[in-house]
Amino acid sequence: MQSICQARASVMVYDDSTKKWVPVKPGQQGFSRINIYHNTASNTFRVVGVKLQDQQVVINYSIVKGLKYNQATPTFHQWRDARQVYGLNFASKEEATTFSNAMLFALNVLNSQEAEKQTF
Repeated sequence: MQSICQARASVMVYDDSTKKWVPVKPGQQGFSRINIYHNTASNTFRVVGVKLQDQQVVINYSIVKGLKYNQATPTFHQWRDARQVYGLNFASKEEATTFSNAMLFALNVLNSQEAEKQTF
């Protein structure tokens, strides 16, 4: 596995009951180091976030084809799966751009793999 990007961001999830963004783990405020890893053998991608303060893993998410990635603001990006809405509050616009470029690259690779399978 190789990292295709690294950025600093707070990892959040949307709490439906309160209609608010909350830290992914209660009491875990602050920045994490967020990487997108590419497994070149299986051509898969993961978002992995490690807390800068104590090195705890706060997110380990497999990127799937068709994922809807939304750049809500220049420094806040989000996506959802069947269970949750995830948000990343980036330390800077530059880090957000670096991350979104890598995420869009990963999604493009995954979506084009599917297109290749359908051509046979």
